[in-house]
Amino acid sequence: MKLIVGITGASGAKLGLKFVSLLPKDIETFVVLSDSAKIALQCEENIDFTQQTNEYMVYNDNDISAPIASGSFGCDSMIILPCSMNTLAKCSVGISDTLITRSFSVMLKEKKKTILAPREMPYSSIALENMLKLSNLGVIIAPPMLGYYSNQQSLDDMENFIIGKWFDLLGIENNLYKRWKSEQ
Repeated sequence: MKLIVGITGASGAKLGLKFVSLLPKDIETFVVLSDSAKIALQCEENIDFTQQTNEYMVYNDNDISAPIASGSFGCDSMIILPCSMNTLAKCSVGISDTLITRSFSVMLKEKKKTILAPREMPYSSIALENMLKLSNLGVIIAPPMLGYYSNQQSLDDMENFIIGKWFDLLGIENNLYKRWKSEQ
């Protein structure tokens, strides 16, 4: 599987990094952090994200010549988490002025599985309309929401539940959370 992970400047950008760190190593992963995501990581977590990694490819959001900007590269799915309201709005009207939004446009036209994880509360009527429009186009809208049946005991447990649900949507096997009525 070739997976694009877009991390935008909404609060909780660290959750995007944790998502990537928990991915199975056999998934070819392409990560794009927006400039705003880097600012959010610095402000919220004191993380200065400037390094490359050997585990996955990291692209600059302004690199629209990256392979993932073309349908011929053949990515299978994409998730944008967290998805800022700015990115959500751009996606809903077809603005593809960054690598994240260009990759999203490619996934949409290729009819590939695409998930947006909007991180905002409450949602404005405009954001809800944008989500409905995208959902009607086949985009999965999956904000980071808790399900209390898995009996989370810590922030780490809560994050694992949310990431496990996203993995489920992408068809990635996991045991990151206790499933409904399971003995795990």
